[in-house]
Amino acid sequence: MLCMRHTPPIIQFNKILDSFAKMKHYSTAVSLSHRLELKGIQPDLITLNILINCFCHMGQITFGFSVLAKILKRGYPPDTVTLNTLIKGLCLKGQVKKALHFHDKLLAQGFQLNQVSYATLINGVCKIGDTRAAIKFLRKIDGRLTKPDVVMYNTIIDAMCKYQLVSEAYGLFSEMAVKGISADVVTYNTLIYGFCIVGKLKEAIGLLNEMVLKTINPNVYTYNILVDALCKEGKVKEAKSVLAVMLKACVKPDVITYSTLMDGYFLVYEVKKAQHVFNAMSLMGVTPDVHTYTILINGFCKNKMVDEALNLFKEMHQKNMVPGIVTYSSLIDGLCKSGRISYVWDLIDEMRDRGQPADVITYSSLIDGLCKNGHLDRAIALFNKMKDQEIRPNIFTFTILLDGLCKGGRLKDAQEVFQDLLTKGYHLNVYTYNVMINGHCKQGLLEEALTMLSKMEDNGCIPNAFTFETIIIALFKKDENDKAEKLLRQMIARGLL
Repeated sequence: MLCMRHTPPIIQFNKILDSFAKMKHYSTAVSLSHRLELKGIQPDLITLNILINCFCHMGQITFGFSVLAKILKRGYPPDTVTLNTLIKGLCLKGQVKKALHFHDKLLAQGFQLNQVSYATLINGVCKIGDTRAAIKFLRKIDGRLTKPDVVMYNTIIDAMCKYQLVSEAYGLFSEMAVKGISADVVTYNTLIYGFCIVGKLKEAIGLLNEMVLKTINPNVYTYNILVDALCKEGKVKEAKSVLAVMLKACVKPDVITYSTLMDGYFLVYEVKKAQHVFNAMSLMGVTPDVHTYTILINGFCKNKMVDEALNLFKEMHQKNMVPGIVTYSSLIDGLCKSGRISYVWDLIDEMRDRGQPADVITYSSLIDGLCKNGHLDRAIALFNKMKDQEIRPNIFTFTILLDGLCKGGRLKDAQEVFQDLLTKGYHLNVYTYNVMINGHCKQGLLEEALTMLSKMEDNGCIPNAFTFETIIIALFKKDENDKAEKLLRQMIARGLL
């Protein structure tokens, strides 16, 4: 087009630039716009708006404002697309206060903004977690600057539900009805999700029934929220009933629906039913994905069906599916717990080759397996290898290793690891202390165990029943009855007995 004798109008170039922007090739669009100007082809307002959009998505908001300056210099009146894009760009960068200040400046200069502008600002305020400020802003614009719409209310309701402020979210939902703003499927889905995460399933199902009465068609996402919540509560029969309602309403279940139901069956130890759901998926024309296989592999491993898990893992490879870190971690954990450590090293190498190096969870599972199978030196070596690879062990990793060393009669090594924990400033939990106290008691070092109990409380860690019982039993075995009875009275006083 640039080489044609009669250069096409700018509108034709804009179509190409806009296509690149929509495909998220922002830098290409910017580069091509420079070539236009070098050829002496003057951009119009649409060209410059496309450029602002590209700069904003590239995080180069300063260049976006430079284009605004160019628009004003050329005498083009900036339209709402120009202004909304800049507001969105500031919000994407997390510069919400600057976006609000820019809004105030625009109003002072006589510019008119629309519902999209205000929905963008409200979304920005909600994204930084300030739902109160979002409501305050909604009240400020209501009737004075614009008429609030369903998008604005949905944005605030969604943020409130994510912060578990479900009663307040429902209050806004009721306010919408009073103001004559019709709730849509997004509003209901958001509230149903909110009620589910706070455990109010009855209210969530009530909203589903209300949707049907108001002829607002629930979509697959609506049903998936309810299936997930019911499965997590162990109410798989009820979840299956929701699936039946879904099918009756001619809403086709997707891979998430079936995967969630499978997970639910595993939670209540109904392995065969989980397998049945997996097999039924293909018959219903739904293709299992990596997440589906991961759920099944994890479920099999937790139910000590490691061979079945390995077969599924091989099936993933045959289907050219790339397992995720969770898939690997689940299988490694299952293999370690079943004592099949030799298989694990190949998986660790495979993970590295696929660019998914083992993480702290993978290493923790492997250390646990090595400890339980008596390979304590290899467990220590692997623990040190973690640090060499800059994978920071968490308190869970430390506790696994300490437990293995104590049970393996290597208290001195455990004490060194425990000291390392203290030196590095880890926040120790009751389980870590219990492991060390139990280790000292087994070696007959009761004074050290009692000292550790005192230090535990000094560091703000509250002992539980197991802590006291471990020391009391050891004291009685050593005929130190007075000390044992004193601790027993403490247990009673704390309501642990």
